[in-house]
Amino acid sequence: MTTVHEATYDLLRSLGLTTLFGNPGSTEEPFLKNFPADFAYVLALQEASVVAMADGYAQASGRPVHVNLHTAPGTGNGMGSLVTAWHNKTPMIVTAGQQTRTMNLFEPMLTNVRPTQLPEPYVKWSHEPLRAQDIPEAFMRAYATAVQPPAGPVYLSLPLDDWDEPATGPAEVRSVSTRVAPDPAGLARFAEILAGSRNPMLVIGSGVDRGGGWEEAVALAERTRAPVWQPPFADRVGFPQDHPQFQGLLPPAIGPLAEKLVGHDTVLVIGAPVFRYYPYVPGRQGYLPSGTRLLHITDDPDEAARAPVGESLVGDVTLACAGLTGLLPATDRPLPPPRPAASDGSSGIPLSPEALFGALAAEWPADGVVVPESPSNLSVLHRQLTITRPASYFKMASGGLGFALPAAVGIALAQRDTRQHRPVVAVIGDGSFQYSPQALWTAAQHRLPVVFVVPVNQEYGVLKAFAELEDAPGVPGLELPGLDIPGIARGYGCTAHQVESVDEFRTAFRAALGTESPTVLAVPITRDVAPLL
Repeated sequence: MTTVHEATYDLLRSLGLTTLFGNPGSTEEPFLKNFPADFAYVLALQEASVVAMADGYAQASGRPVHVNLHTAPGTGNGMGSLVTAWHNKTPMIVTAGQQTRTMNLFEPMLTNVRPTQLPEPYVKWSHEPLRAQDIPEAFMRAYATAVQPPAGPVYLSLPLDDWDEPATGPAEVRSVSTRVAPDPAGLARFAEILAGSRNPMLVIGSGVDRGGGWEEAVALAERTRAPVWQPPFADRVGFPQDHPQFQGLLPPAIGPLAEKLVGHDTVLVIGAPVFRYYPYVPGRQGYLPSGTRLLHITDDPDEAARAPVGESLVGDVTLACAGLTGLLPATDRPLPPPRPAASDGSSGIPLSPEALFGALAAEWPADGVVVPESPSNLSVLHRQLTITRPASYFKMASGGLGFALPAAVGIALAQRDTRQHRPVVAVIGDGSFQYSPQALWTAAQHRLPVVFVVPVNQEYGVLKAFAELEDAPGVPGLELPGLDIPGIARGYGCTAHQVESVDEFRTAFRAALGTESPTVLAVPITRDVAPLL
């Protein structure tokens, strides 16, 4: 007799879901019993880290991932990271144990009282099977839902006494397509508008990187000879930043962003929302300057529906880029001028952010992967560090802290498992570092060669900048004295140093890249509050 437990593991094996991220609880142990030798269990010490670690792994490997949480409390712990996975469009199957069906009626300890509602609205599908025999098929549906565009997390609540029940047979393994071509007539209309445009502009977003479309995006840009901008709050980089047509990052506010569009009669946004704004700074002319037409291509119908302006076309963005390039005639339009070079900044002690990230850029490995979470210094990092290869930049799209540290661990695991072995560097502010430091233990246990660069300004610098913009003086809780970053890191088993100067940092960073275990470099920086816009 085949049990539900055996049938489920057979299905997971067939789907390639043999790496499981989790933190085990009593309601999950019946599922985890007799854990197969061909599966890997990646333990993190808190569920927020579990989810973020899996998020990074899925994005870097290009494959869906399985996360196992502990009923309602574990799901609650992981919710912040689940919100980020939703906004990151990460294909993820989240399972959580549920109390035994026999006792559920009177809600014993650890009952997930409303299991399908708990993770809403940050999952594409949430389900608790009506009978044990439905679990394998529920996994298959969860997989199919998670990977279809726009990809995202799904959630299954699984009673602990279901696993030894007899299965009805092996689960049906199905394939599901993950690319939907844009409407040909709509694409042809967009091409006609672009061909007749006097001064077009391209905004190329995260969806291009998720869809493996760098080559197609570059071909489209070179056919149009238009300036290329990165949208605000992009969680991935969809265009090479050393390309002569790349102009930089658009500001994340209505008025300042609209000013960047002045003079362009057509703006084509590909693989990004229109637009992710924050804070609220209205413009004199609304979302677009007078005389500007906006075209939008996305694989996410919700992005298309909520765009405040423009004409949206839903479909795979990589296919759309290739299709547009084939439809557009050549042009002799002059190329845009190159963007200004970044300044070096002060190299005194403490270092300025410009000096620190300039030193980081000087030592940057050609195939490096960066995972940033230093909000007050992100614009400086972008000025100094140039992303030139696909799948090299992974940031949380939600705005919630705590993603980068565990995500970098998951990304490094994926680099090892896929045998790409690209170096992974996380740049995490001293405030952000405190949200998920327990992920360092997983990095140390797996001997992952991640380098964590921690700019230490002993404050929530970005919140001070918001306080200035919002005219909110006297906000409490923005100072962070007394944090021993190297001490915390050593406590979890990592090598850690505090470095003060550019030369010390460059020497320590080179050494860290050459090790086969995690290293934390704490770097005191100036406390100047940079303006948000």
